[in-house]
Amino acid sequence: MIQLGILLALASAFVANVGLLCKYRGAMAAPTVELKRPLHSAVGLFRSKWWLIGFAVATAGWSLHVAALSVAPLSLVETTLSGGILLLAWIAERWFGVKVGPREWIGVALCAIGLVLLALTSVGHGGASSRYSVEAMALFEAGAVGVGTALLLSGSAGVSGRASGPFLGIAAGLMLGVANVAVKALTGTVPGDPASILISPWAFTALAAGVGAFLALGRGLQTGGAIPVITLSSVTANLVSVAGGIAVFGDPMGTDPLAIAARSVAFAAVIAAAIVLPAPGQASAARA
Repeated sequence: MIQLGILLALASAFVANVGLLCKYRGAMAAPTVELKRPLHSAVGLFRSKWWLIGFAVATAGWSLHVAALSVAPLSLVETTLSGGILLLAWIAERWFGVKVGPREWIGVALCAIGLVLLALTSVGHGGASSRYSVEAMALFEAGAVGVGTALLLSGSAGVSGRASGPFLGIAAGLMLGVANVAVKALTGTVPGDPASILISPWAFTALAAGVGAFLALGRGLQTGGAIPVITLSSVTANLVSVAGGIAVFGDPMGTDPLAIAARSVAFAAVIAAAIVLPAPGQASAARA
């Protein structure tokens, strides 16, 4: 069964990457995403055939992820998925005609290293408590939303710059991480009364963050290229979720000095990737 879980996790990583690259192609064919017109922008994206295909493919990838978790340990599945980010550059170059340069390969490799280290040091923490401090939750979510909103606004302002697309990718990841932390809080505080979700501030937070992530990803793919935006959004979401677990829910940074050091290296690797990944001219060339 473990071998089946590994195969399902690899399939999930492969399908999810294909879905994101289909979204990239769809975003490039869609009208410009405008923060001032979120509904109009969303309709424009979903009217793009490739964006709609990407949405469906990504949903299939998520289903494979769930199936993998049902037959294999969480740590093993997450480690396999983390390494699967290396598939992104290969698929983009071979199937979608995206030119992947040395900087992109280095950035993707750094992100993969960071995610694998995080997954390996998360063994045994899958059942972490959902109890939390409201004050810590509010501060963490407000801080992440504030940074994500600032990046979203700066990247959507139409100012030319090599890093605007990757900044939007980071904004999308921040918003997705915020939504993940909010959903985690909801699963622990309203399990017996689903109706109370409707009046929970965390439900509104998750919804608003999801909308922000949608717009940031769409606009980021239009301006920043496939590899930087997809990689940074995926990794940032993972890191924010881990940081939220530590800061809000009291998850351990590590069970021993080696685990603490590994997680610190993981965060450093992703920061280095964020510096390496932005590639001048890639987005404009792709748009043309």
